[in-house]
Amino acid sequence: MFDIGASFDREILANAKVRPTVLFIEPEDPRVVEAALRLPRFARPVFLCTREQVEAVIREHLPHVDEARVEYTLMESAFCEIDHCTELQEELAAAVLELPADRRLCEDLEEARRFVATPAGFGIMAVQAGHADMVVGGARHEPRDFMRPLIKVMKVEPVVCEAGIIVLPDDHPQDLYPHNILVIGDVGVNATVTPEILARSAVGTAAVARDLIPMEELPELNGVIVSYSNRGGDEGPSPRLVREATELAPKFIAERCKRGARYCSIGIQGEVKINVALSRRSAQLYRKGGETVDVGGTNVLVAPNLDTGNLLFHLFATRYPDGHKFSAIFGIRFRGVDLPMDVEPEDAALAVKASILRLQKFGEWERTPRDTFFPRPRILAINPGSTSTKLAVFEGDEEVFAEELKHTAEELEPFEGQRIVSQFEFRKQVIGEFLTKNGVAVDALDAVSARGGLVNPIPHGTYAVNDRMRSDLLDGTGSDHASNLGALIANALVGDSGKPAFIVDPVVVDEMDDRGRYTGFKDIRRKAISHALNQIATAHRFANDHETFYERLNLIVCHMGGGITIGAHRKGVFCDVNNGLDGEGPFTPQRSGSIPVGDLIRLCFSGKYTMEELLKLNKGRGGLIDLLGTADFMHIEKKYLEGDPDFAPVFEAMCYQISKWICSMVPAFDGEPVDRVLLTGGLARAKPLVSLVEKACEPLGCGLSIYPGENEMAALVQGALRVIRGREDVREYAPE
Repeated sequence: MFDIGASFDREILANAKVRPTVLFIEPEDPRVVEAALRLPRFARPVFLCTREQVEAVIREHLPHVDEARVEYTLMESAFCEIDHCTELQEELAAAVLELPADRRLCEDLEEARRFVATPAGFGIMAVQAGHADMVVGGARHEPRDFMRPLIKVMKVEPVVCEAGIIVLPDDHPQDLYPHNILVIGDVGVNATVTPEILARSAVGTAAVARDLIPMEELPELNGVIVSYSNRGGDEGPSPRLVREATELAPKFIAERCKRGARYCSIGIQGEVKINVALSRRSAQLYRKGGETVDVGGTNVLVAPNLDTGNLLFHLFATRYPDGHKFSAIFGIRFRGVDLPMDVEPEDAALAVKASILRLQKFGEWERTPRDTFFPRPRILAINPGSTSTKLAVFEGDEEVFAEELKHTAEELEPFEGQRIVSQFEFRKQVIGEFLTKNGVAVDALDAVSARGGLVNPIPHGTYAVNDRMRSDLLDGTGSDHASNLGALIANALVGDSGKPAFIVDPVVVDEMDDRGRYTGFKDIRRKAISHALNQIATAHRFANDHETFYERLNLIVCHMGGGITIGAHRKGVFCDVNNGLDGEGPFTPQRSGSIPVGDLIRLCFSGKYTMEELLKLNKGRGGLIDLLGTADFMHIEKKYLEGDPDFAPVFEAMCYQISKWICSMVPAFDGEPVDRVLLTGGLARAKPLVSLVEKACEPLGCGLSIYPGENEMAALVQGALRVIRGREDVREYAPE
């Protein structure tokens, strides 16, 4: 049967770019708090109280909720005491008086102040003024205190209606409800009901259903305006109202179709008895003459008045107590959620998710207009490469723009044969010119976060650029690499402004256990050089997706690109990884990987290759290039799928070696189970590779998740944000 909760989760995550800000006006209610604890993956909660008050509710009423989920939600939430927000209250009171006359609730400033001093008034006007995107109430507020002022202030459509969604349990009568979904439309929020209002309400109810229920689940939405009369079988004001509304419905359906092709699947019929609407047997018996029977199996019922709508909704809800029930308001741009007083936590969460999904699906919302509750620091990310410099400006989690500045051979020619730091002034000038051209003032930035270079080995984290780091980079303590410019340029850009310059998880992150460093040669110790930035960012991303913390998980992360590194992340410690820089691990598109040592020694002294040629075979000309003559993985994948006898064995061998190295990390967890294997990097887009690796790793029993691409710029920004938001301490670069 249709799982509406899982469907909401999938669709929200597929449509979402950023999370909306959702304000809860009843944080003293355990059901509301428990619902909010289910939502931080999809929304940013704001509670109208202190964090301590929410924690007290959780301790007293919600001991069954997982501790990590609680901690994660509270970390992702904002808390606002109305009495302490005097400036914001004054702003909201003034906004009340600026509303159009037909939407205004108060006529003088003192009355407006009293209104916004209440949780409902504050929440409604905070959303109206753009400080939040959605307000949730009703569990402890009477309709006159929350729902009706909400609708009056936020009404944007000619007609407002409330759609009640009922998800029936699997044991419901299959002959009555071919799907386990019933949507009931209630026109009662309108003071009077005319044919036009009823017709618009019917179409609006069906539109809500279409926004929430995927086409593949319900290809057609069969809506019916119910009546005590069936197709002219009786007379009276109510049947006449329904008949006239039914005649108007096609016009309003056509208007909706212009907003989205999905609405063309809506059909509305009228003056139909409820038993005829739901039962094909009754429909057969009530038909007239040769009339085509096109009702029965209805999934949208629209009541012509408040009493009928309420009765139907609560009748079905009582008849099926194990089903889910929630409502969605049509006509206020998804900015409010009205909870019934007998709401259950899961249903409250579904109601919020339903509005979030519609908010994102409609296509107009991009982000919370104002960042009052969740500030959006402006961060510049810098990632220098050998012949280009990648730049991105973020506001909080949202990328504002990104650009890759290409450096021509002619531009780089003056630095030929010199250390990379000789390009410092050139690169800084190019970046400065680009920022000026795009109207980005360095003074307006809150931080600069750069790709870390080949400094001394350090633990993972976000580091402030300091004199020791600059000295090590300028003196060439580590190898020469373009990423060495990142910290130097970031530091120069912020200058004496007091703004922070960071680096995040450079390739030399080393938290390896001593036992992992030993080899059988006393002169050789294993080193950790890896795609630390993307590995750790991917681990954080998985933790966020599951509303927990990197420090609580055991993860094996496999970055697959031109080089492949596979790391063990034990409860927030990057405790083992192959040295991807020197070719350790599986062979890759460009690197030889670990090879039999004896054969390598003999090859070294055979005279067949020079040292430089062997180093190239190890990194740059090895792997798939040496085996197949190309590192073009799309071409190799195509050849594999075609069953090419030269390509298929090599493709499968690489997948086998990747899987073997993944499984080799299990001992790093000291007997604790692995929570997940994560595949990332460009090659994670190759479905045949992922399929083979997933099958080979099945005995681990933890499953596998895919995060394709490198996402380096976002990773740099996320590292900076964790420090700025107080979720991590900034680290000091002071290697031993």
